[in-house]
Amino acid sequence: MQPSRDIARLIEIMAALRTPGTGCPWDLEQDFASVAPYTIEEAYEVADAIARGDLLDLKDELGDLLLQVVFHARMAEEEGAFAFPDVVEAITSKLVRRHPHVFGNTRDLTPAEVKTLWHRIKLDEKAAKAAMRAEAGLPPKDEDRSVLSGVPFTLPALTRAWKLQTRASSVGFDWNDARLVLDKIKEEVAEVDEALASGDKAAMREEVGDLLFAVANLARHLDAEPEGALSAANTKFERRFKGVEAALEAEGRAAKDASLDEMEALWRAVKKAEKAGG
Repeated sequence: MQPSRDIARLIEIMAALRTPGTGCPWDLEQDFASVAPYTIEEAYEVADAIARGDLLDLKDELGDLLLQVVFHARMAEEEGAFAFPDVVEAITSKLVRRHPHVFGNTRDLTPAEVKTLWHRIKLDEKAAKAAMRAEAGLPPKDEDRSVLSGVPFTLPALTRAWKLQTRASSVGFDWNDARLVLDKIKEEVAEVDEALASGDKAAMREEVGDLLFAVANLARHLDAEPEGALSAANTKFERRFKGVEAALEAEGRAAKDASLDEMEALWRAVKKAEKAGG
């Protein structure tokens, strides 16, 4: 089977991989749950290629992500649930439906009006889906009952905290001043201190979780998406620590051979040099 620029060939290849007797043993033993972690991983690799500005890698990573969609669609087709064309139809229908200002008669909207319209259409879609479930005799989804429902559990914890807080804020459950959130962080720090004094590992874990949740809330109030903010902090730490390692290497030593005081002094030097340079 030859490679192709046609999506149909990718679908054919996936079908061949999943054909009992002649397909790939590994692919044949997979199910939705076992493939899901790979789907998440591929999405992260797409984001990583974008962050690095590597368009060659981005092409490959988008292909890997597309494979995940085809893989899930093939498994669904085998179960008689839906197939890849149904996935395409669902998203094209949604895009047309949610953009009446592009594909319909609604014109000349401001960005704020587009956002309001989008939200209203999503609410209409939600009501329509709930009616379809009721007609099919299915129980209502949890997301039909709570403003917090529908935020995926598989999101990174900081992002999920941010989204849960945003949902709660939409109904008025929120502080109206970032300084009040900062006060909450100070309160949580005090509770972490108490847990440390008690020596209770479970309490320490819980209080650190509360502290991280409060910090995510502060990031939201400052319009600093927490996952991105932490990612930037990770990058800064990595850059500076590698600077410490480079300084030690220039002396013929490794980090494991240096004392904490020595590494701290080099860290301050790297930080000072960064600030002076930029």
